[in-house]
Amino acid sequence: MEKKRNAPVRKVPLRQCTGCGERKEKKDMIRVIRTPQEEIVIDFTGKKNGRGAYICNSIDCLRLARKRRSLERSLKVTIPEDVFGELEKEMIGSGKG
Repeated sequence: MEKKRNAPVRKVPLRQCTGCGERKEKKDMIRVIRTPQEEIVIDFTGKKNGRGAYICNSIDCLRLARKRRSLERSLKVTIPEDVFGELEKEMIGSGKG
């Protein structure tokens, strides 16, 4: 009688939200990066090069992160208003606000 091998269980990457502090799956969050050229960009692929910070796809988390300046602390740079506007537009557009 043959023994069956169990397929290895893959770990699901978890990331902490800079707004609420909750840990969630990486794919459920929005990544904001600071590129090597010091630009602040929203990374929808999750694979761009740069220092990244994650935030839940929620307006409440965005407002909390903005109030606490936690996103700026994570990226170690001042974030322009247009980036916050773009994040807010993306969250409203996805229907999770």
